Amino acid sequence: MNLLDGLKDPKLCRNVLRQIEAEVGDQFRFMEVCGTHTVAIFQSGLRSILPDKIIHLSGPGCPVCVTHEREVAAYLELAEKEDAIIATFGDLMRVPGPDKKNLKDAQAEGARIKVVYSAFDALKVAMENPQDKVVFLGIGFETTAPTIAATLKVAKEQGINNFYVLSFHKLVPPALKALVQDKEIKVEGFLLPGHVSTIIGLEPYKFLAQEYNIPAVISGFEPLDILQAILMMVRQKNNHEAKVTNNYKRAVADIGNPKARQVMDEVFEVVDTLWRGIGVIPQSGLGLNRDYERFDALKAFNLTLPDVPPIAGCRCGDVLKGKIRPDECPLFKKACSPASPVGPCMVSTEGSCAAYFKYKVE
Repeated sequence: MNLLDGLKDPKLCRNVLRQIEAEVGDQFRFMEVCGTHTVAIFQSGLRSILPDKIIHLSGPGCPVCVTHEREVAAYLELAEKEDAIIATFGDLMRVPGPDKKNLKDAQAEGARIKVVYSAFDALKVAMENPQDKVVFLGIGFETTAPTIAATLKVAKEQGINNFYVLSFHKLVPPALKALVQDKEIKVEGFLLPGHVSTIIGLEPYKFLAQEYNIPAVISGFEPLDILQAILMMVRQKNNHEAKVTNNYKRAVADIGNPKARQVMDEVFEVVDTLWRGIGVIPQSGLGLNRDYERFDALKAFNLTLPDVPPIAGCRCGDVLKGKIRPDECPLFKKACSPASPVGPCMVSTEGSCAAYFKYKVE
């Protein structure tokens, strides 16, 4: 048996589950803020076996889902530029924008859009098409930002002047602060994202315990990882404690990855940015700094973030904040399904709505 097999072992999981059942007192509301955790919780069936007193809330951990309507409108505006080739991750292709149009529709209408698997793939497209302007759509959290920063460094060093990035990257800790300040949500513990934490480590989360008295645990993605993290948070609550703890040491160092952060700091600057369902969160995004502004697609194409109306009936924003379950949205399984998504939470495989639908959560 290898390590990961042990972390899925039903006997070990039942033992931890029994401890949770025995030790949980009052109702305990925890939120995961990672799309991979969202899928792991539903896929493993954990949600259905947790005690009724353990309330699971899904948070804004899906990169595609938190991309704001106005940012999607900017993508579609860019797609209309005759001299532009858009390079993007595949999930963004189906995210609805104004009038329910998406990048897949734009592609069908003649826009040049290529699905890539990395920013370096997008840079290769630029090198192969020197007569065109290639724009990589930069989304995601601290996990993906370092590779995009590294790609921009290569572009600068090699003098590749037809490559641009439309940077709408988000930072997780400021979003957590916005959530805990919302009195309607009432989060009592955070299951912290494993992938993001490999980059930023423990320190950026410590405000949760120090300022808000909320326990938080960095967790892996196997069933035993998640159950252990829940038990750790329950025990902290019972002991009237609040700590930020790393329970994923096989992948996450407490200090994170200083080299990755150094590359990010060299290329990006922290800016205010939009989050779907939340609005502007101060100092929660990454824009290109002065040394790299010639690669900034917003400036190169004179793009704006137009005001657009919210999608009628879609409550993705409330799902992302943990205010409602996906099945409480009036469109869920009716007008909105993975085959015909109305909102982005049903588009991405990491979206809460898609997970609810796929795993038939009741």
